[in-house]
Amino acid sequence: MKYRTIFLSDTHLGTPGCQAELLLDFLNNHEADSYYLVGDIVDAWRIRRKGFLWPQAHNDVVQAMLAKAHDGAKIYLIPGNHDEFLRSYLGTHFGGIEVVRTADFTAFDGKRYLVTHGDQFDAVVTNAKWLAHLGDRAYEFMLWLNTWLNRMRHLWGGQYWSLSKWAKHQVKQAVNFISEYENVLSSEARRGGYDGVICGHIHSAAIRDIDGIAYVNTGDWVESCTAVVEREDGSLMLIDWERSTRTRRQRSRRVRRSKSKKLENA
Repeated sequence: MKYRTIFLSDTHLGTPGCQAELLLDFLNNHEADSYYLVGDIVDAWRIRRKGFLWPQAHNDVVQAMLAKAHDGAKIYLIPGNHDEFLRSYLGTHFGGIEVVRTADFTAFDGKRYLVTHGDQFDAVVTNAKWLAHLGDRAYEFMLWLNTWLNRMRHLWGGQYWSLSKWAKHQVKQAVNFISEYENVLSSEARRGGYDGVICGHIHSAAIRDIDGIAYVNTGDWVESCTAVVEREDGSLMLIDWERSTRTRRQRSRRVRRSKSKKLENA
């Protein structure tokens, strides 16, 4: 599929939780004139804490982005809190990928969007970084536990289920945090005269209207495997690639079973 623009964030390359194979599959099946990498692309926190982890699939993702830049696509990288070391390289180009603090994006329909990772509006990250690191370790443990739970579910024929996503929707404080985060980002966009804001950071994909401001969160590539794309008319759409992939595989299995039954009855 070809789009005007693709927005990705929170890939967390360098961590076991990164679903690099799905991300690479998405990049191989989608093209755009411009790409915005909206923070936490590389997880330096994890690398500093546990050492360098860089499987071939993670390297393939980087090479895929560099190839797109080489072919003429405009690519902007907006550092997040996990790859904040890149904020020392603002204005620098890496293989055609430009590092910028934030971006001012105008869609084809004329609407202007503030593009920012969003961590600067997270009070925990800005005022209590030690607590953010502690939360990151807890999140890492939850992802590890989630992997084993889903292996068991797979043995029983169950579908993928996200423990941390479920926890976010069950714990009142987490729900309140997400709601407040969305309101703060929308208010910032309004103060800047924008029609909307495109962000990441909280791993909760969404496109919604908040008091006349378009709030757009790209999600992540650890749990939800989502991206936001700009269509030819300037409208923005959320793509859930994990769900799309699962649906294709189920459809393919049904087709194979149908063909097998026809052969048996022939």
